[in-house]
Amino acid sequence: MNRPIIALLLGLAAAPCAHAANTVAPATTPPAATAPNEPLWTVQITPYMWAAGLKGDISPFRRAPTIGIEKSFSDVINDLNFGGFVNVWARYDHFVFSGDIMYVDTTDTHAFGPLPALPLVPLGTLVNGSVDTKQFTATLQGGYRVLDAPDFTLDALAGVRFWHVSNDVTVSALGRSLTYGESFGWADPVVGARAFLRLTKKFSLQGQTDVGGFGAGSDLTWSVLATANYVVNDNISLSAGYKVLDVDYSHEGHVYDVRLNGPVIGATWRF
Repeated sequence: MNRPIIALLLGLAAAPCAHAANTVAPATTPPAATAPNEPLWTVQITPYMWAAGLKGDISPFRRAPTIGIEKSFSDVINDLNFGGFVNVWARYDHFVFSGDIMYVDTTDTHAFGPLPALPLVPLGTLVNGSVDTKQFTATLQGGYRVLDAPDFTLDALAGVRFWHVSNDVTVSALGRSLTYGESFGWADPVVGARAFLRLTKKFSLQGQTDVGGFGAGSDLTWSVLATANYVVNDNISLSAGYKVLDVDYSHEGHVYDVRLNGPVIGATWRF
């Protein structure tokens, strides 16, 4: 079927998931109001993992039949060739910037047969089919810190989420093979918010959400990310939580209406 498509978005994400998402990843504890001797710039880089399952309706090729799909993370990981996820967060005074990138490459292979006797096709012939799916998603946002208390911060965000999906199908039988490829993509405007609550010197909670699409790209997309964070030292922190990313896209024969959700873990380097 088109399991890879599922897998594809699936993926290993963590997220800031990613945010995900918005696809934005768990981040280390942000500082309170900038002290006079602190640099105005703060930058955080978070590679992450998102153990997401996927459920929804897709038609990976233009005007192809829409297929309902429901896959767990373990189903998706079996088809994974490569997955890469990273989130970057920066702040300059009260201005904030966020970038989240996700790339997943999956292959789903099936054998069909043995076939019955058909014209020009010997009895017992096996047909091998594979679908290679690549997906790239990037969410870029900027915003302003509207509340900056010692133990609580709130940021207002706005930006755009880019999607690109490509599929290559190869069918082989009787020593011959046929390949067909197609790709499609779109961009969604998004608005959102990010809140941080410091519990102790080492522990904190963070939440981020966004909503967008509004018919400009998809009909609707939204994401929610919540994490618990632990500060290892001044430069390293660890995060774990849960993320949901939903999109409803239907345009010119392509349908991609899916929801990805699952636990997320990440490690943040701050400088």
